[in-house]
Amino acid sequence: MSFMNIPYELEEHPSPPCRFRLIWKVQADNSYQVAKPAGFSSPGLFATWEGKGILTLGSEQHELNAGTYIIVPPDIPTAYRCFNGNWKFYFLEFDSLDMALGLNLPVGIPVSTAKMAEAARINERLINNLIMKPAGYAYDSHLAMQELLLLFARERQADRSGRHPELDDILYRMHQTIGQAFPIEEWVRQSGLSRNAFFTRFRERTGMPPNQYMQELKLAAAKTSLETTQASVKEIAAALQFYDEFHFSKLFKKRYGLSPRAYRQGASFAD
Repeated sequence: MSFMNIPYELEEHPSPPCRFRLIWKVQADNSYQVAKPAGFSSPGLFATWEGKGILTLGSEQHELNAGTYIIVPPDIPTAYRCFNGNWKFYFLEFDSLDMALGLNLPVGIPVSTAKMAEAARINERLINNLIMKPAGYAYDSHLAMQELLLLFARERQADRSGRHPELDDILYRMHQTIGQAFPIEEWVRQSGLSRNAFFTRFRERTGMPPNQYMQELKLAAAKTSLETTQASVKEIAAALQFYDEFHFSKLFKKRYGLSPRAYRQGASFAD
């Protein structure tokens, strides 16, 4: 029997994704100066990959150094210029700030990034598509804009406490081995953390300790098996390595409000 058939549902309800409008690739010297007294009509993003620029938003002035990006809101008086003879940057316009705000990206504040090389590759792909116009290039243009915002958002998330990317591989393997023994001490060792740190970070990441998280996976797999297979309750309990059928039934009823047999009967009636 296979217990990988657990549905993975979208739990979040994000804002609509942004839509790309235009991109500039600029290589500027000291003669480069732009003023927009009424601001941009749409949100914009400056991504500096070499040199330095000076950006004025309303009454605030910001330095845009290499490896820095800034999301600019619309309708704010804006001016920008090259500083010290060299400023190379991408500028993108998109239709709405909803996605950026939904990803908790700062607006109107310069942010340093270690992902500028990757961001440049996304932008170059975008420019190439707009020149060559392959099939579906318009769709890919919107996706590239969204990918860029996601790149910066995920970098910021990884920098904040509670994300703990060292647990990514372990969480994935837990989902891959639902029907196997639960080698918690082996996973602690592979994480490179102390046992206390592992349990603390796991709870911060998932909201529950590892044994409860695995139990939730096993119960979800059991529920799917009751819905989609003819395996007996005893067989399901054994395959998922519950202590025995009674223990499994008790945990299942506590989690879903029905015994496994009653749940199967209800699922069959619904079908």
